[in-house]
Amino acid sequence: MPRHSPASPLLSLPGAVPAEAPDEGVAAHYGDLFREQRALADGTGFVDLSHRGVISVTGPERLSWLHLLITQHVSELPPGQATEALILSAHGHIEHALYLVDDGETTWMHTEPGNQEALIAYLESMKFFYRVEVADRTDEIAVVHLPAGSITEVPEGVVVRENPHGRDLFLPRADLEGFAAAHGPAIGILAMEALRVEAHRPRLGLETDHRTIPHELGWIGTAVHLQKGCYRGQETVARVHNLGKPPRRLVFLHLDGSEVHLPPHGTPVRLASEGEEGRQLGFITTSVRHYELGPIALALVKRNVPVDAQLMAGGTAAAQEVVVEP
Repeated sequence: MPRHSPASPLLSLPGAVPAEAPDEGVAAHYGDLFREQRALADGTGFVDLSHRGVISVTGPERLSWLHLLITQHVSELPPGQATEALILSAHGHIEHALYLVDDGETTWMHTEPGNQEALIAYLESMKFFYRVEVADRTDEIAVVHLPAGSITEVPEGVVVRENPHGRDLFLPRADLEGFAAAHGPAIGILAMEALRVEAHRPRLGLETDHRTIPHELGWIGTAVHLQKGCYRGQETVARVHNLGKPPRRLVFLHLDGSEVHLPPHGTPVRLASEGEEGRQLGFITTSVRHYELGPIALALVKRNVPVDAQLMAGGTAAAQEVVVEP
């Protein structure tokens, strides 16, 4: 079984409601989901991501070594520049998603909760004679997310991974409660998930299954660098990009707002014209309630589903927007 991080001390804050899988250990919300979404969209507050796995790689050859293993070009990654990357199987299927930054001496990365042990096992198996050291830092370092536009000052000495969606702080876990007291309000993971779905950003384990390739989710260009080779699965990436189309594509769905329940992960997606007994064309990957858009979702569907087709997620009507071109 994957080893998860200890439950966050911020679950003791007023109104905190624990999140469910895959985000156990942090708060889903602190009592007002839509207020928290608005705050996050406005650039205020922070999100406790202390359940995510944290890994460090040190040694003089860390970047050249990582460059051989991941889908991103990192051999000359400048200190402080954020990037994201994938690790693929030999057949090009997504196995890990990494969110990285190098501070000039250490490469820091965070990954999905509980995935760090499998990722470290793979990295350790690929060390060979390279001068690198890989360490699980999850027990001592907590990830905290500051939204884009936040004016919160970062504590001295804390590594920051800044990207268009905000800043991820690699904060000493012992400082988490003090940071929360100084820089609240705390915002739950469901608010961050709602803004993630709105922005069409995929997440490992939700938008992916055992056969997902990067092209299906729009990860080409952001997490996959097309001008580099020499990594596992690269042949599949190049072949699909140059010669073909992926078998499935990510779509954004506006769900019927009259339904009480959101369709959960895995709910079959079908053509509305064929009803609930029709052929399954895909599945819901993430569904959320958004403070402005109402119920929305991401889904993975067959590439040949017409872009103007009205869909159904279980028994819920769904109108699609294109994320990945067919």
